[in-house]
Amino acid sequence: MEIKYDIRRGADIYRAIYGARLQKWILAGKIKRGEVIVWRSGLSGWRKAEELEELAPFFEQWEKEQLRETKRQKEQVFLRKKQKKIKNILIIDDEKDLCSLLSDALIQRNYNVSIANTKREAMAYLKKKSPDLVLLDLKLPDGDGIKILPRIKRVNPETVVIVISAYGSEESRQMAKKGGAFTFINKPFTEEDILRSIKVLS
Repeated sequence: MEIKYDIRRGADIYRAIYGARLQKWILAGKIKRGEVIVWRSGLSGWRKAEELEELAPFFEQWEKEQLRETKRQKEQVFLRKKQKKIKNILIIDDEKDLCSLLSDALIQRNYNVSIANTKREAMAYLKKKSPDLVLLDLKLPDGDGIKILPRIKRVNPETVVIVISAYGSEESRQMAKKGGAFTFINKPFTEEDILRSIKVLS
């Protein structure tokens, strides 16, 4: 039978957490060093999760992945800065209010902004133009946004793609990364979150 844990984060206690779920949370970055203490039979009281021999490798694996991701992003930024600066931005998202607010914020900062609310609209735009930056939602009314990534990169490998999604599972992140996305921003986000990511690239 798989080991069960009690997990305490501050005053909250989550009972009977199976090891596989706890390991998955660690690998997804939902639990980091120093954030929770755990208890299971055989332990002498509460212990930091990262201090347990069976859990420590999962923290190390997540941290190594973060280092690799940071290095990958720095390399992309370096290459990007050797090329032209970001000027033309395409927002691909079916939330029209979000697109409007984000577009206004970007236009005020002198970016040229276009909007596509569906996969079909995005594909039609990409046949005609090659934006410097794409803000790509994964859930579109007529298809999976992740499938647009290869098209974007095929048209122009230098186009930077920032994935924005409320469905930020680890699987989605890995698929986006493999498809060439620069980074992944979870919804809800602020315009400052987007502007900060663009500033890194400029």
